[in-house]
Amino acid sequence: MLRPVPFRFATLMAVAIVGLCAANGFAESAPDESARQEAVDAAKAQLDTVVGSIQALQKQSALKQADVSKLKSELALLENQLSGAQTELQKKRVAVTQAEETAKKAGPDTAEEAKAQLAVAQKDFSKGEADARQLEEKVRSTRETILASEREIAAISKTVTESQGQLVSLEASLLQARKSLEEALIANGKSVSFAASVAPILAKRCLACHNARVAKGRLNMDTFAAMMKGGESGAVVNPGDGEFSTLFVEIESGSMPKGADPLSSDEQALIKKWIETGAKLDVGLNPTSPLIEIMPKLPQPGPPEHYRVPLPVTAIAFNATGDQLASSGYHEVLIWSSADGQLLRRITNVAQRTYDIHFSNDGATIAVAAGTPGQVGEIKLFEVATGELLADLVRTEDSVFAVAFSPDGTRLAAGGADRSVRVYDIATGEQKVLVEDHADWVMDVAWSPDGKTLASASRDKTAKLFSAEDGSSLTTFNGHGEVVFCVDFTPDGKQVVTGGRDGHVRVWNASDASETQKIGNFGSDILHVEVTPDGNVFSCNVSKPASLNNLKEGTALQTFNSDWASSLDFNPQTGQFATGSFNGMVRLWKVDDATEALSFVASPSASTTVDRTGETK
Repeated sequence: MLRPVPFRFATLMAVAIVGLCAANGFAESAPDESARQEAVDAAKAQLDTVVGSIQALQKQSALKQADVSKLKSELALLENQLSGAQTELQKKRVAVTQAEETAKKAGPDTAEEAKAQLAVAQKDFSKGEADARQLEEKVRSTRETILASEREIAAISKTVTESQGQLVSLEASLLQARKSLEEALIANGKSVSFAASVAPILAKRCLACHNARVAKGRLNMDTFAAMMKGGESGAVVNPGDGEFSTLFVEIESGSMPKGADPLSSDEQALIKKWIETGAKLDVGLNPTSPLIEIMPKLPQPGPPEHYRVPLPVTAIAFNATGDQLASSGYHEVLIWSSADGQLLRRITNVAQRTYDIHFSNDGATIAVAAGTPGQVGEIKLFEVATGELLADLVRTEDSVFAVAFSPDGTRLAAGGADRSVRVYDIATGEQKVLVEDHADWVMDVAWSPDGKTLASASRDKTAKLFSAEDGSSLTTFNGHGEVVFCVDFTPDGKQVVTGGRDGHVRVWNASDASETQKIGNFGSDILHVEVTPDGNVFSCNVSKPASLNNLKEGTALQTFNSDWASSLDFNPQTGQFATGSFNGMVRLWKVDDATEALSFVASPSASTTVDRTGETK
């Protein structure tokens, strides 16, 4: 096995060294802090002015809205009064009409009395009519006042909206000005970047003992906020007091990291200086973001030109047409010709170990799940033809073990040591779903044929199904009773196939997780399963040959004498079956008779092909 090359921490310390040089007077030029501070002050003054204006307008709008609310209540009362007045006026009109009829019919002895009653009715009507007109005028006037006030409110709202748009621009300007000032302070040795300089040290040397799951001394250093909160003995960082802050005291004495080499003098000096200069988080960063997310994404170390010994092949994958086969390497993915085993391309900028590889449907893009154990996990997309990095979707604090494109190629699912299942939109790189339902590492993920459901296999001894749309839990399979390493769906999506440490391939219903078939007893860990379109399943394990079994009956169809198989892939279009082994061999097989068609050592060297006996040609 290839001995791992020591991680070169110097790449992560590049920014920190610049800061130290500046602090010691070696900076080529000192940025003008005063000018940048003036820019910050000016941007803040502009921002404050607009904020004040918005607040004044919002207060004015609130007062207007209160007035309108009051006027609407008054209007409702007036309209009710007007309605009553109009009803009464109608009655009075009827009374006048009746009085007129009575006056016309009155005889000489009642004429005077009838005229008097008519005069009273007419006077009462006239008064009612005047009262109604007065109420109508009040209603009209109130309505106009309400409309005018609502127009004013709308105008204020428009001004506020425009000012808020300006506010966004001013906030961006202020943020940029603060970043510029921060850069000057760092360059002049008056500040230290937490994200670029301190976080990489803490992530590499401290997180193993001080994270959310372990948190020795109840000190969690997963995030800036958690670290600044301190542990069971209180705060570990006292901004401004580098000499006696607990974090520095423990580091300087060699107590941290416990049981490991102490931090270098440069690293210690950097952390001390960061505390002395205020122990600040970089401008614009979220204090609750994991350290791994705020650290700079520096390129991974390059692979060796030639491998001294073959590496275990932990992942292989055919492209759609089957003419290329990708395999795992050391800080790289290797692309081989499946016709003759010739090395076609080396895709670099990959974490130390590659655990899973998946080609897009058109073969133009390759997704890689990788990690440097205990330090970083990543999901990256590369252009196959050039090896160009297309997307760096996520970084976690430990390895990512599985990755898979959705059937339609628009999404990507992944799972890893952080116990999560994630789904990303390929076009935007945006994380759409995050499932944190497993209690241990997620070892594999698979999509249902319709792309609506995700299956996961975990070290917590379960396999689970989730909605691919919102991550909601659908069902859990506990049948293995041991670690579950791999998972796949049957072609109709109604059943799920899993393999685990119990040495069995198990088939169970997606609807209720009831087991329908238990295939073989392979005697060791089932590391990979792949279901074929015609309803069979390939599987491989560490101590016995890879096999092809009928899913319905569980019977063995073929046995492939692949020694120490650690990975496999099947290409339905070409009928090719390939296995990768712990001894570094990749073998391509004829499925109909289980004979070997091609084998080669999947490690860049002077000779990369071997004969059937494994002897180097």
